[in-house]
Amino acid sequence: MAITIQPAALADLEEILAIQKLAFQVEAALYCDNRIPPLLQTLDDLKTEWASRRFLKAVESPEGRTIGSVRAFEKEGVVHVEKLAVYPQFQRRGIGSQLLRAVEKSFPDTTCFELFTGHLSIDNIRLYERIGYRKVRERQINDHLTLIYLEKTVSV
Repeated sequence: MAITIQPAALADLEEILAIQKLAFQVEAALYCDNRIPPLLQTLDDLKTEWASRRFLKAVESPEGRTIGSVRAFEKEGVVHVEKLAVYPQFQRRGIGSQLLRAVEKSFPDTTCFELFTGHLSIDNIRLYERIGYRKVRERQINDHLTLIYLEKTVSV
């Protein structure tokens, strides 16, 4: 199976939302909370984000099916990486790593990337650390959730 990472189009948002909802159900189960923000997003929400974020998608060849996505935006010199999502049946095949590396390359003048995940999301934390992200802070949201913020600094 060959995977290519490419910019998403506005027409891809419905498919990206479907992938996001499936992928984040795994996260929701970890926290026993099906009301996490990625599961509550609507297509209109994604269309609003479209104007301020760079969306990438992972496409399986030769079928041409989108199987993953990530989005990011730059603010004050830091690129914030959001909602990395891969269809559950395609996870643990390096697709998430490819998406992260591609989003980093799509901001060539940036030296700092940041993302966050929940404290129980051990697989996500391992993935991020494996490609160079380091824990920089934590923020307790409630008794059941602490967000772990990770950052990666690169040289230009």
